[in-house]
Amino acid sequence: MLERGRRCSRPCERKPKIYFPYLNCNKAMPENTKSSKSRTLKRMDNVLIVVDDLEAAKAFFLELGLTLEGETTVEGPAVGELIGLKDVRATLAMMRTPDGQGIELDKFHTPHPVRFGPVDAPVNTLGIRRVMFAVEGIDAIVAHMLVHGAELIGEMQYGDTYRLAYIRGPEGIIVGLAEQLG
Repeated sequence: MLERGRRCSRPCERKPKIYFPYLNCNKAMPENTKSSKSRTLKRMDNVLIVVDDLEAAKAFFLELGLTLEGETTVEGPAVGELIGLKDVRATLAMMRTPDGQGIELDKFHTPHPVRFGPVDAPVNTLGIRRVMFAVEGIDAIVAHMLVHGAELIGEMQYGDTYRLAYIRGPEGIIVGLAEQLG
C-alpha cells in the first residue's frame, strides 16, 4: 500500500497516477524513492488559513468536529522576520482534528490582510483551495453544516468505494469530505 500522498511509478488500473485513497490505487512505491534518513519528513503539522472573521471560521471548524487547541496573539519583529512582513500583529487559533492534525486560523490585525480574488473563488483558482477530511456519516455531516451556514458545492459517489462532498464555509473556505463505503 502506498503512503498517503506518495506517487505511483507504475500505471494504475484507474487514473490519475497520483495516489488518492478513494481511487484505490495500491501500487507499491519503488525502493529508491524513499526519503534519506538525513532528511526525514515526520508528519504534516498544520495548514494555515488566513481569515478576516476569526470567530466565524472557528465556529465553522468546531461544528465540523475539530477542537480548539488554543488561541493567542503574536506580534513583534521576530514574528515579522519569520513570515516576511513588518509590524505584524495577528491572532492565531489552532484547531485539531480527532487524530491530531492541525488547521491554524490567523486573523491579521497589522498589516491588513490582502484578498486575492473573490471570496467564492472556484476550486480551480491557483493556490491551496481546499482541505479534505475523512468522515463517517457524510449525509449527516453535510446536513449539519448546511444548517450552520455552509454551502454545498457538489457531491458524488466514486464507484462503490467512496462518497465525496465539497462544502464552502465562511471566507470562501472549501472543505472536502470523503466517506469510505463498505
